[in-house]
Amino acid sequence: MKKTKHVFYFSLLFCAASANANIDILKDCEPLADTHPSRAKNYIICLDGNITNLERTRKTWITKLRLDMNLIEQDTGNSQLLPIVERSFIRQDKYIEDSCRWRYLHQMPNATKAAIIYKKCKIRMLQRHIEDLKLPF
Repeated sequence: MKKTKHVFYFSLLFCAASANANIDILKDCEPLADTHPSRAKNYIICLDGNITNLERTRKTWITKLRLDMNLIEQDTGNSQLLPIVERSFIRQDKYIEDSCRWRYLHQMPNATKAAIIYKKCKIRMLQRHIEDLKLPF
């Protein structure tokens, strides 16, 4: 049993290390910044790449937290933590989406500018959520 826990924790550390690496390799998209529809394509593609990278990192941290909560439940018998944590993930997803969506709608009818604002908002929100997920509990 103890050997299994050591292997498990080693895999968690590896996941956490790779998640940290993903945040560090976000591309600097600002040199491509442009709101003109014909020139903004590369900027938007760069922002999309960063969003994908952050979402992957976030999923890694969420998985780690779920596994930690399962271990706590096995060790202590406290079965209340995981459902609350799961609910917080769902609510955080909705918060990120709604918070960025109203910013998008505020910029309409300029769809290019609205898309850029939305993507930058999502990047900022994902970074904040990842930082929160990293905090010790």
